[in-house]
Amino acid sequence: MKKVLILSLTLLMVFSFVFAGSVMAQDEVTLTLWDIRTAADQATPAVKDAIERFEADNPNVTIEHVPTQNDNYKTKLRTAMSADNAPDLFMTWGSASLERYVDADKVYSLESNMTEDWENNFMLAALDLGRVDNEMYGVPVTNVSPALVWYRTDLFEEYDLEVPETYDELLNVVETFTENGITPFALANSNKWPGSMYFMYLVDRIGGPEALQNAISREGAFNDEAFIEAGRRIQELVEMGAFPDGVNGLDENAAQSRTLLYTDRAAMYLMGSWAYSSFKNEASDMVDQFSFFNFPEIESGAGDPSNLVGTPGDNYYSVSTQAPNKEAAVEFLKYLTDSQMGEQLIEIGNIPPFTGVGEKIEDPIMKKIYDASQNANHIQLWYDQTLPLELAQVHLNTTQALFGMEMTPEEAADQMEEAAQEYYSE
Repeated sequence: MKKVLILSLTLLMVFSFVFAGSVMAQDEVTLTLWDIRTAADQATPAVKDAIERFEADNPNVTIEHVPTQNDNYKTKLRTAMSADNAPDLFMTWGSASLERYVDADKVYSLESNMTEDWENNFMLAALDLGRVDNEMYGVPVTNVSPALVWYRTDLFEEYDLEVPETYDELLNVVETFTENGITPFALANSNKWPGSMYFMYLVDRIGGPEALQNAISREGAFNDEAFIEAGRRIQELVEMGAFPDGVNGLDENAAQSRTLLYTDRAAMYLMGSWAYSSFKNEASDMVDQFSFFNFPEIESGAGDPSNLVGTPGDNYYSVSTQAPNKEAAVEFLKYLTDSQMGEQLIEIGNIPPFTGVGEKIEDPIMKKIYDASQNANHIQLWYDQTLPLELAQVHLNTTQALFGMEMTPEEAADQMEEAAQEYYSE
């Protein structure tokens, strides 16, 4: 009788556990997802497909997708985090944009969920921006996007120009085009961030990655020589006529930069690798006339010419500590980073930050972008995503002022350093 009683109790416990698990599995769950995948974003269909696949496999879970335009997203997320009203899943650009929320205990650590298979799915360089204190808090999803110097190959051939490997050679290219009535660089800088790419590359080539790292850690400063010299070189280019007239009044979002390229009025274009998709969509008949090169080496500088500015992962998706169903949220992240997602991203011209994608890329230009990213000694995340929101805006404002010749390089660097001292309460 005693054995029968024990067996009965054991079976009761097993059935109760199974029943309870079944009920839990059938509980209706809604996960809120915030990101910048609006209807106009090329990656949006891939994200929506991941949502649909996940919901089909998990019929009790609904993903409420709430996209916000890029320019407003940071402020919206910051406000929600401050008010303890975070979504279950959210996107950042990794690095400092993620770290600030980790430090505030707003982000769930993915470390215990990072199985060997899942971790091996990502490019190593891409994972770095999702780590804080050696723990994973965000996984890269949409694109490896370095800034590259795109150029019209036919115009280079017409004027017997070689791809410049040094900055002095680049200045010679600039002189040749200006002498022949062609704007060397297509740039529309009313949006501020396009001009920032020149400043970031110049700082890297002059002072190496350490220049920015030291300024942020406060071992250095934002008015160290690398930042001042970068400003001087920007204004040297302005004085040489390297950019269009009224450059700070032209709108990148309206393709006013690329229009100059398409109409033979400009020869080069420093822009993220997404420019290639723009060329194919806007000027498909002349895509073969475009290629790119890395920003040239400054021979006296400390920066490695293989270094890139951009992102090794683009958007990093995380789970909030406030999410009531973290297990479901983490499971969705796996759909967002699987092979089917990667294939769809490749189809739209993205290079997903996943391992093994090199063999799947057939387009020679995309393959070249992939190789440049893989061979980079360092990839510096965009300053306006690396820096805290307050400092990012000062950086964009002062850099735009440099292009407009409204501030001296010393004034711009000092204003940036003053803002940094105030932010870090030195």
